[in-house]
Amino acid sequence: MKKIEAVIRPEKLEDVKDALGKYGIQGMTVTQVVGCGLQKGRVGVYRGHEYSINLIPKLKIEIVLMDHQVQEVVDIISDEARTGAVGDGKIFIFSLENAYRIRTGESGNEAI
Repeated sequence: MKKIEAVIRPEKLEDVKDALGKYGIQGMTVTQVVGCGLQKGRVGVYRGHEYSINLIPKLKIEIVLMDHQVQEVVDIISDEARTGAVGDGKIFIFSLENAYRIRTGESGNEAI
């Protein structure tokens, strides 16, 4: 089992979610996060004064899936979230030891 964490632009969520749904991914967790990377923030103006916004709002999508699905899901997220500009996001992949479904007690791939 693997866990994918993808940090994307908020405006790309529906595109990514729809494409993952067509592939058959039904479960995911979406969290509002802030961060910085190569984008380095931006400069804002409030009441005539400039100020630096160093942390940019993003969304983090977390998906747990079977090993053989990882590359296809990474490709889907990459294709749908890409704008070609700095700040499109990152995808991280983690190995998972186990998963449990609380309601039924199932574990492993059956719990996904």
